[in-house]
Amino acid sequence: MYQPLADELRPRELNEVYGQEHILGEGAILRRIIESGTVPNLIFYGPSGTGKTTVANIIAEKTNRKLFKLNATTASTADVKAIVSQLDTLLTPNGVLLYLDEIQSFNKKQQQTLLEYIENGKITLIASTTENPYFYVFNAILSRSTIFEFKSLTVEAVEKTVDRALRYMEQKLNVTVEAEAGAVRHIAASCGGDVRKAINAVEVLFTACASGDGVVRISLADAEAVSQKSAMHYDREGDSHYDSVSALMKSLRGSDPDAALHYLARLLEAGDLPGACRRILCSASEDIGLAYPQAVSIVKACVDSALQLGLPEAKLPLAEAVILLATAPKSNSVVMAIDRAMADVKKGKAGPIPRELQNVHADGFGFEREQGYLYPHDYPGHWVKQQYLPDVLKDTVYYEYGDNKFEQACKAYWEKIKNEA
Repeated sequence: MYQPLADELRPRELNEVYGQEHILGEGAILRRIIESGTVPNLIFYGPSGTGKTTVANIIAEKTNRKLFKLNATTASTADVKAIVSQLDTLLTPNGVLLYLDEIQSFNKKQQQTLLEYIENGKITLIASTTENPYFYVFNAILSRSTIFEFKSLTVEAVEKTVDRALRYMEQKLNVTVEAEAGAVRHIAASCGGDVRKAINAVEVLFTACASGDGVVRISLADAEAVSQKSAMHYDREGDSHYDSVSALMKSLRGSDPDAALHYLARLLEAGDLPGACRRILCSASEDIGLAYPQAVSIVKACVDSALQLGLPEAKLPLAEAVILLATAPKSNSVVMAIDRAMADVKKGKAGPIPRELQNVHADGFGFEREQGYLYPHDYPGHWVKQQYLPDVLKDTVYYEYGDNKFEQACKAYWEKIKNEA
């Protein structure tokens, strides 16, 4: 029966699990828990192909427990009950470990049913998820579990696994591997930290590059062909999306054009054109604001061009917008001002609109009143002292001029006009 190479090479010892030294290295907390032989309920959180299932297998073997595996995308509470029915039998003398993959796919009722069994100790749960468990896992399960984050593997860690896979296939097939310079590195770099993807690429290459002379020649071009577009862990509704758009926004705010271009490239490589456009538009007002007011119209033109062009050409106007925003002067005076105003409104600090600002046409027949509104254009400098805020907010200041050239020029202008009035 065919067995995928990734399964054949699945590590049997903790030392063979690369890239998770922060939790599995010598003296690390998860390693100490496993070596103690007493394993609590665990939740493994991290991208695919980083070792979550592998570590669950090792735990089952090290603790001599029977391991049952379920995937929450297809499993039901009946499947969990079927596992529980095997307890206290000769099949499970040391108890049961339940590995539940993608636990976020269980709804609240299903998770509550699962809680019943882990609370009374009938099963020990090892759940895994690619999404933030604090958002998707029932609080009662979280409070009874210890969460460990599995990080996306570095290129160096994946490269070790690729080398191991190549040597394994050499011995298994009794062949010699000749890899072009850069081919192994490309496989490791293009899998996005997913070991399974890298091993699958090796398996495909052995199938495609085998020759009759006992030599498997792996070219860089072939490595690029089998691993194209595989370097991204990305879900438009998951953590990867929010992390990427957040990193783009913060890089723009931090005036780092290189980092901003990197995160833009991630979004575009994943085909997330709307996500990129939205954050770029927002940054123009939130982080550049009145320090460079023209940025809004320029960025809007770039975004419109990108949406009209579509990918891949959309990268050009968006890159232009990103570089402009990252290198433009910054001011958050606009966002601070509107946030202060919104906060007062939410607190109920509003009050009647001053009579002189009310719509004069709203008065009915027989109820006409002198409005008293002073028309600023009738006065020097097109300004006249007049109360605009409701009485409850009189003299409140929301907007404070930023320390950039444009806003300081506006400040000086109005100080001159108001002092002369």
